[in-house]
Amino acid sequence: MKDFLQLLRRFIPPYKWNLIWNIFFNLLSAVFGAFSFLLLIPSLKILFKTQELVTTRPDLQFNISSLTEYSNYLISKVIIANNHEKALVFIGIFIVITVLLKVAFYYLANYMLVLIRNGVVRDIRSRIYRKVLKLQLGFFSDERKGDIIARMTNDVNEVENSIMNSLDMMVKNPIIIIVSVVVMVYMSWSLSLFVFVMFPIAAWIIGAIGKSLKKESRKGQNKMGEILSIIEEDLTGLRIIKAFNAEKRATRRFEKENENYFQIMNQLMWRRFLAHPMSEFLGTAVIIIVLWYGGRLILNQQSSLDAASFIGYLVFFYNIINPAKAFSTALYSVEKGLASMERIDMILNTKPEIVEIPDAKKISEFHDKIIYDDVSFSYNSVPVLENISLTIEKGKSIAFVGQSGSGKTTLVDLLPRFWDVTGGSITINGTDLRSYKIKDLRDLIGYVNQEPILFNDTIFNNIAFGIDNATEEDIINAATIANAHKFIMETEKGYQTTIGDRGDKLSGGQKQRLSIARAVMKNPPILILDEATSSLDTESERLVQDALEKLMHNRTSLVIAHRLSTIKNADMICVLHKGKIVEQGTHEELIKSNGRYSKLHKMQMF
Repeated sequence: MKDFLQLLRRFIPPYKWNLIWNIFFNLLSAVFGAFSFLLLIPSLKILFKTQELVTTRPDLQFNISSLTEYSNYLISKVIIANNHEKALVFIGIFIVITVLLKVAFYYLANYMLVLIRNGVVRDIRSRIYRKVLKLQLGFFSDERKGDIIARMTNDVNEVENSIMNSLDMMVKNPIIIIVSVVVMVYMSWSLSLFVFVMFPIAAWIIGAIGKSLKKESRKGQNKMGEILSIIEEDLTGLRIIKAFNAEKRATRRFEKENENYFQIMNQLMWRRFLAHPMSEFLGTAVIIIVLWYGGRLILNQQSSLDAASFIGYLVFFYNIINPAKAFSTALYSVEKGLASMERIDMILNTKPEIVEIPDAKKISEFHDKIIYDDVSFSYNSVPVLENISLTIEKGKSIAFVGQSGSGKTTLVDLLPRFWDVTGGSITINGTDLRSYKIKDLRDLIGYVNQEPILFNDTIFNNIAFGIDNATEEDIINAATIANAHKFIMETEKGYQTTIGDRGDKLSGGQKQRLSIARAVMKNPPILILDEATSSLDTESERLVQDALEKLMHNRTSLVIAHRLSTIKNADMICVLHKGKIVEQGTHEELIKSNGRYSKLHKMQMF
């Protein structure tokens, strides 16, 4: 319950007035429901002549005793003026009106609850998504993508189904119980005291089962995250699975985790379905005990209640049992949902490592140079870059070559602050880039990856990605520069053609040219090209290389390349080896030096 209240404190404040109205309407619904039973008892006593008629009009006050007396007076007045049959009609109309008011206020309470429930779920989804976009790339290297997707989908759905569905019962039922208890205490405080001794015992049993449910639910959600990770990996690598005839191995891995999930969910559901029969049994047991105890007192004339009032007392007591059972069922659901909320909080409570300083500076243009000053970087205490010093003049193209794992991509990823240096500094326009606003810094930089990253949208929207109010003329110009306009016009709907998941309806060269068109559209002064032609065939490489040369014109470019033929004209080439720059110079200078670059060049030429 403590965790549930903490959850409400986090997400309910924007909807506090909806909650206040919900409580108010539930209270009115409970009050009218109670009075429909409470005022019925003395009315029936008069109607069936077990109590004398009230002929003197009592003073009307807003308390139970006064309302009861006034109800007796009205019934007596109807009987005296007409007959007992007309009084029965009067009582029926009275009950219909009170029940109508009860259900009307109950609907209004649920009307407010809908706004709270859907609003909280929407806010949780939005918070997760915004947080995921803010987190550093390293977070996603440490976590399995399938598990993150599970937290954003299954766990949020579980919070909605378990906690938000139970919110009505968690708010409404305590109000019904409180109103009924007040009436019961008014009718007989001594009998009510006995009832209150019985309830904590039942509550303790229900709470013990609820805690075990939360533990099993957490296991189930974790296991579902593992299953989604396997599905995501296998769908991505389906070509390899088929090529290596590994269908049986993949199936065994999936079915093993699926079977584990099956066993966990069996345990979870067995405990969950124990909620209703357990609460039903405990409620019935308590009713029987109260019936025995109260009946014994009445038979021995040791109670202030008569037989008719005791029946009314049992009606109110039973009015507690059903909400209490529903409350216990809701408690089980809440415990299950809180396990999912803990998994969601793993993302929400993760602190981003790439943050702006409080008084970050704006930067709107690049007019000087980029300086890597004794830069070092380690990932999980493993050194990746060591003491890199490099000056990149504005308008120059700098190429980075070296073996895989030498630190080339990490070196350029430090510039847009995908990572932060662990030693030294990087300056732009003479200022440490950590002093700039992150958005302004990244606005200066265009990026073309080795593997084109496109979205399941139209060609137009992919080129205009991140650009507001892009015109068709601008998009066509960007595509023309990227040598993409011709093949775009050959597609079914031209620029409005949807390219499929990750652009799978296009060839590798076409996808890369769209990536270049997107960078052209952004028109950045600084350009990062991460092996942009390494996976292309010769013809596609020529078209893409031509597009890149147009894109790099009059821009400061950082180029990562494995094919040395694509960087012969770079202003400077840096050779990296084990996180250090071991050589740098122009293509001709490095060939003459007969060092590592020269050996790489000879191997590729051979």
